[in-house]
Amino acid sequence: MNRKPLYLVGPSGHPNFGDEFITASWLRFLAAERPDDDVWLDCPHPGSAQILFAGLHPRLRITNTLWRCAAENQELAAPELAERMRSLVTNLGSPSFDLGLLMLREAASLHLIGGGYINGMWAHHAALIHGMRAVHDLTGAPLFGTGLGLMPVLFDEPANRTLFSDFAHASARDAASSDAYGLPQAPDDAFLGVNGELGRNQRDGVFVCIQSDTADPDLADSAIATARAILEPMAAAGRSIHYVEAVPGADRVAFDRLADIIPAENFLSFAEIWQQGLPLSGRQTWITTRFHFHLLAAAAGADGVALPVRPGYYDVKHQSLIDLGSRWSLGGGHSVSPDGAESLSQRLEELSALKESEARELYSQRSPAPVLSGPLSRFGRSAGRSLGSRLRR
Repeated sequence: MNRKPLYLVGPSGHPNFGDEFITASWLRFLAAERPDDDVWLDCPHPGSAQILFAGLHPRLRITNTLWRCAAENQELAAPELAERMRSLVTNLGSPSFDLGLLMLREAASLHLIGGGYINGMWAHHAALIHGMRAVHDLTGAPLFGTGLGLMPVLFDEPANRTLFSDFAHASARDAASSDAYGLPQAPDDAFLGVNGELGRNQRDGVFVCIQSDTADPDLADSAIATARAILEPMAAAGRSIHYVEAVPGADRVAFDRLADIIPAENFLSFAEIWQQGLPLSGRQTWITTRFHFHLLAAAAGADGVALPVRPGYYDVKHQSLIDLGSRWSLGGGHSVSPDGAESLSQRLEELSALKESEARELYSQRSPAPVLSGPLSRFGRSAGRSLGSRLRR
């Protein structure tokens, strides 16, 4: 039987470790759950994505149709951008896009996978949603969104509340996004793959990653200064200190400024951690601005310091993990966790099960397991209610 393809939309291929990790997690899940279906990944960098995800799904194909449409119309104001995407998808007539847009009409479903790329920092990325909604209007294909980080907001409140109105299922990964867009909250999509990453590469010591991209320059400088103040006594005490690269180039700037503390041989490139696994252990200490390093290291039981470098964006992301029990400090201050609350690593089985249940609700060909729909504070206590049935429209 020739079944319609599954269509994923995500910011893959840059590369950025967190974005690539989420995409790889979905592809591995679909390889186990839907190995005989064609899977299309629509992403901004299909060439590098082809290399990054080679072999993860036997029927993977990669394109950039929606992302190219968004990029080439990014100068348009919000109303014009929405209309332009709807016109492109519905009316065709553009030799540059038509074959890819026709492929969209064949999709069994369209899925905006998790991450923090739909927000006011990149307002033109709303074009991805407008394009998906136009396909839904043409074909009736269901639309999904999972683990979305949507802060800072795209629009004023009424527009935010209707952005996902055509989606059969959508979830936000943090409380602020959930409240602003009227979506139920669910774990970040990385929880779909975290168990597979633990144990790939175990190494003790201190691990650092300070970014220069999407960062306020003054806050990035402050983050490096904070890292230095923490690292110098550790280095003097003989602790092994490593630097980990999530985004090639953008993460090298801070390493160069800390090179007197961190030996060159302890620089772990993106390519190394992608191929060999991110070093994770409960005996580590982390100092990082990167959200998904915070998530994965805390899941392994490591302690650490999260350094936000963009107000309204990174502070929201890191706070969502502290709320889950990472027990990291934010900005070098003291960790604040509810008295008696379990740590994120202690809750890992629960959080991973919730994310897998959400995934199975979308893609399982067996009877789907129920998933959570309530706010984050009710994780583990509302699992009997279907997220899809509770989506606020």
